[in-house]
Amino acid sequence: MRKHALKLASLLAIALALTFLAPSRAVADGDDPPARVARLSHTDGAVSFNPAGTDDWVAAVINRPMTTGDKLWSDNGARAELHIGSASLRIGSTTGFSFLNLTDDVAQIQVTEGTLRVRVKRLQENETFEIDTPNLAFSVLRPGTYRVDVNEGGDTTIVSVRGGEGEVTSGGQAYSVHANQTATFTGTDQLNADVQEGVGGDDFDQWCVDRDLREDRSTSARYVSPDVIGYEDLDAYGGWRPVPGYGTVWFPNAVAVGWAPYHYGHWVYIAPWGYTWVEDEPWGFAPFHYGRWVVVGGVWGWVPAPAPVVGVAYVRPVYAPALVAWVGGPHFAVGVGVGGGFAAGAAVAWFPLGPREVFVPSYPVSRTYVNNVNVTNTTVNTTVVNNYYTNVVVNKNVTNVTYVNQRVTGAVTATSGTAFSSGQPVARNVVVVNQRDVISAPAVVSAPAVAPTRQAVLGTGAPSTVRPPAAFVNRAVVAKTVPPPPPPAFAKQQAAIQANGGRPLATSQFHQLQPANVQGTTRANVRIAPPATAVTPQNNAAFKGGQPNNNNKPSNVPANGNTRVLSDRPPTSRPPTTKAPVNTNSVNTNSVNKPPVNANSVNANSVNTNSVNKPPVNANSVNTNSVNTNSVNKPPVNANSVNTNSVNTNSVNKPPVNTNSNVEVKEPQPPPKPQTKPAPAEKTKKPSDKDKPPKNEKQGR
Repeated sequence: MRKHALKLASLLAIALALTFLAPSRAVADGDDPPARVARLSHTDGAVSFNPAGTDDWVAAVINRPMTTGDKLWSDNGARAELHIGSASLRIGSTTGFSFLNLTDDVAQIQVTEGTLRVRVKRLQENETFEIDTPNLAFSVLRPGTYRVDVNEGGDTTIVSVRGGEGEVTSGGQAYSVHANQTATFTGTDQLNADVQEGVGGDDFDQWCVDRDLREDRSTSARYVSPDVIGYEDLDAYGGWRPVPGYGTVWFPNAVAVGWAPYHYGHWVYIAPWGYTWVEDEPWGFAPFHYGRWVVVGGVWGWVPAPAPVVGVAYVRPVYAPALVAWVGGPHFAVGVGVGGGFAAGAAVAWFPLGPREVFVPSYPVSRTYVNNVNVTNTTVNTTVVNNYYTNVVVNKNVTNVTYVNQRVTGAVTATSGTAFSSGQPVARNVVVVNQRDVISAPAVVSAPAVAPTRQAVLGTGAPSTVRPPAAFVNRAVVAKTVPPPPPPAFAKQQAAIQANGGRPLATSQFHQLQPANVQGTTRANVRIAPPATAVTPQNNAAFKGGQPNNNNKPSNVPANGNTRVLSDRPPTSRPPTTKAPVNTNSVNTNSVNKPPVNANSVNANSVNTNSVNKPPVNANSVNTNSVNTNSVNKPPVNANSVNTNSVNTNSVNKPPVNTNSNVEVKEPQPPPKPQTKPAPAEKTKKPSDKDKPPKNEKQGR
């Protein structure tokens, strides 16, 4: 009788698993979740995190996936780093950062104050990469490196383009910012632009450069797709070696005895994917959201997503919340109670998927999505995926599926239902399971259908006392692209998930939770920029020429005591400046690298501004009452050329001036006296000290 009851319970458990835990019905392609997220990969100092849909600020935890609506705050002296595919985003001190939108083709970032530096390696066709600040929207137009600084008052944004090209939009105006330019934009309703040649640098820039070099020199880049987030962290924590049947496999080192994937970390709930794994190890992002795991010689190794092949169209790998299968049966969490709760005493157990095994999402997706999330993450063809989808998703038949890692000793990790649904560390809440029960238990392709607690959304980060001032959190920004409405409050999401049997909501269901007066409209703290007309800044003529005046840059010292000066970054990356000897009665401003003027050159009452790399004037050249501005790389004037009362502006790379050409005479002048052959120089006479040319000053440091 007891055996009969146990058998009946097992059948009931399997039935419940198929009913409640099988993936939701297929949805339209447009209802699929994004194929990418951002990863919080590094923090220094006090960095706080605010999950979308909540008002809670917690300590930021690395490897946390971030998406639309998530916010970060780096306090005074702190820094943080994120990655979106191959793009890196680095946040400086006292910076408010959030994602207004993050989808497959849109990365829309809000910076309310502080410093953001981004490096975009690739920009897909029709892809939008936009940074919105309180007084402008900056659109990245080409791959390159960009820095955006926003002052504390929110009325000044400095855009520095080290490489690439971008466009600033605000107040019906649009300005282009090209490579090696720094542009300062002041004002809110109407921008005042000051565009300078050259890009400065400081300690934050140097830190960013060092992090870039770390990525560029990564050995792991040879074996993975460039859009696999976190590959650069693998170099310091493991090594690659070829394995027959699997290709080149990465093996971690310095892990605990008995270590297994998806054991040291915790589960968080991130809409629309649902339960998502966050690994504790600093390298623990790429191997847990892309690729597959396999045991080789008793050691776990990661088989990465297929690397790009020359001549084959590149497909970006699709992010997955956790590439695992789940354990069913009477001892595990397949008994779903009313309202999406766990059966009493039930444990939640899972194990990593192996190579060529098909991942079936727990969240509503299309058949196309199931194919893409598999073929971009493991070596499996579309036919296998489609057959699996038909058997498991459509027919709900999982009894004939065998998973290689389910039978590996120590591969299955189990925890309590409470720890699973409340974001608690798994390693400290492990439930010991019998290996025979694990092997004989049916596999379940979908995560437990249980509504998350609030703590599952916050994760393991402790409540943070460091958070941005309310003025920065609620500060409005200018946007060129209309962002979606803000995510609904967590309480609404939780109630809807419970009503959905504990299963994650489809993207369309998620958007329906928005209030009627919010749907289809923009956010309250976002001002959409009106259609813009291209505008040329006042000193745009100097874009390809000299160094424009820098008199309009404000001194943006925050009132909170942070001494970071946005407009006065040390010009460590600019070429050294060498001052020329000052000529009597002349005014020479903004001269960069100008060689010394010969001692016998006479320049009376002249004003020469923005002269760059101008060669020395011949000793006998006389220039009286002339104004020469923006002269760049101008060759020397002939020795006996006389230019009287002439104005020469914006001369760039002009050829040598002929002896008697280009002379504008305003009054009749007497004809020049005939020239006589100069007397030969006296070889025995030494020049006096006053005739000696001045020595050049020591070159710039």
